Amino acid sequence: MGHRKKHAPKRGSLAFLPKGRAARIYPRIRYWPKHGVTAPTLLGFMGYKAGMTHVFMVEDRPGSPNYGKEIVRPVTVIEAPPILICGVRAYTKTPYGFKTLTEAWMENPPDDLERVFTLPEKFDAEDKLKKMEENLDKIAKFRVIAVTQPRLANISKKKPEVMEIEVGGGTIQEQFEYVKGLLGKTVSPREVFKEGQFVDVIAVTKGKGWQGPVKRWGVKILPRKSRKTKRGIATLGPWKPTRVMYSIPRAGQMGFHKRTEYNKRILKIGENGKEVTPKGGFLRYGPVRSTYILINGSVPGPTKRLVRMRYPARPPKTALETPNIVYVSTESLQGK
Repeated sequence: MGHRKKHAPKRGSLAFLPKGRAARIYPRIRYWPKHGVTAPTLLGFMGYKAGMTHVFMVEDRPGSPNYGKEIVRPVTVIEAPPILICGVRAYTKTPYGFKTLTEAWMENPPDDLERVFTLPEKFDAEDKLKKMEENLDKIAKFRVIAVTQPRLANISKKKPEVMEIEVGGGTIQEQFEYVKGLLGKTVSPREVFKEGQFVDVIAVTKGKGWQGPVKRWGVKILPRKSRKTKRGIATLGPWKPTRVMYSIPRAGQMGFHKRTEYNKRILKIGENGKEVTPKGGFLRYGPVRSTYILINGSVPGPTKRLVRMRYPARPPKTALETPNIVYVSTESLQGK
């Protein structure tokens, strides 16, 4: 038998390089899908991660061996108070990408918005909306400027997050009438999503600081008798090219990255937070006080972090109905 060369898969994925820190604590959505939406609607929503629990539900995936039986599912609870639509922004398409044509703001935005930026003295909402109406043939898409209301959630912050949410479905004329009616009003999760549908979840992951290659990439710990280092890599690469290649596992920032998880199913949208709050409250969060969304499985980020949800970019082919949830666990998470 001749010598057989050892083959081993690469430790860690290069798909997420560079592993830098996120620009800010809440994510930016760069792509808004258009399919599956007929009437004008907002394509996303946001909320604060409260924690996890589990539910008993009837399995409704037709191909599952447990179809029709009760199963246990881990769920993430996201507290999602209504968002306030402070502004409407119209975009035109140019050879250099989308450019803002104009934007209209509500007359009396909340005082907490001053914590984010200085508000102008006067808002000409009517003039701006009139300008939009006159230039509907030039407008390619509408986005609303949405503001969170953290005072309604159980987190100790007052400064809201401000972000854009694209409007999908219908014609430009229909979208204009839709956003015109939304300006200055609040929107709840039920007006955007429905129970049983799939969403993409975008958030900034839990930060872990500077970590070595063993934890950051999962490389093997070298034998005890190794010289110089054990929790490192054995070689930095070949002599030629005469540099350390980007694909070599090195120490560096781990966590606090923007991540998108596709096709997470909404199991329930509820108004009464007591239905899902465990005895003693969620760890490091407390009770859920406002509207909540139950999402199947886990979600990136620690508790209290803002999580954004949007219509799915690559939805599954089979659509599922509203789930039948039999029981939501509210047992204490503190072992009491």
